[in-house]
Amino acid sequence: MSKNLYNLVLASSSKPRKGLMDRLQIPYVSVSPDIDEASQPGELTQDLVLRLAREKALAVAGQFTNALIIGCDQTAECVGVQLNKPHHFDKAVEQLSFISGKKVQFISGLCVINTATNTLQEHIETTDTYFKTLSLAQIEHYLRTEQPYECCGSIKSEGLGIALVEKIVSEDPTSLIGMPMIALIKMLQKEGFAVL
Repeated sequence: MSKNLYNLVLASSSKPRKGLMDRLQIPYVSVSPDIDEASQPGELTQDLVLRLAREKALAVAGQFTNALIIGCDQTAECVGVQLNKPHHFDKAVEQLSFISGKKVQFISGLCVINTATNTLQEHIETTDTYFKTLSLAQIEHYLRTEQPYECCGSIKSEGLGIALVEKIVSEDPTSLIGMPMIALIKMLQKEGFAVL
C-alpha cells in the first residue's frame, strides 16, 4: 500500500522526462498534454517556459483527482535569441553553427498542481552551457549520429552532445536533460509527497 495520498502524473510524453521520473523509482502516469507550444508576441523566455509548464499541467489536471500533476517546459537562449526545437537537420546545423563558441542559457519551467487542494507551485531553473568552437564537419557528424531534432538547442547533453560542450554551470544537472529534479522533489515534498 502506498504511503502517499496522491498519485503522480507527468504531463509529458517526453522520453528524457520519463527517464528522469524513472530515477525516482516510484509509480507515476505519463499523459501527453497536447497543447500549442508557440510563443506569444514579445513573450520573454522565462515567461514562455513557465506559461507552457502551467498549461501542460492544467491540460491534464481535469482527468485526475487526488493527484500531483507535473508540467515542465524548456527552451534555450543565446545572445537574446530564443532557440527552440529544430525539428530537422538543416535547422539544427543552423542552430549549432550559431551557438558555436558561445554561452547558451537553457531555461526550464516547472509547475506542480495538486488537484485535491487546487494549489499550484512554479519554479524556473537556468543552466549556463558554454559551447566549444565547432567546425561544420563536427556539427554534421554529431547531428547525423544523435539526431537531436526534438531538443531545444539541438543537443542531448546526456548523450554524445556532451562532446560539444566546454563547461556547464548549474545547480541542478538534471535540468539540462529536461526537468529540474532537485526542485521537483522539493515541490512534491511541500505537498506532503514523500519520495524516499
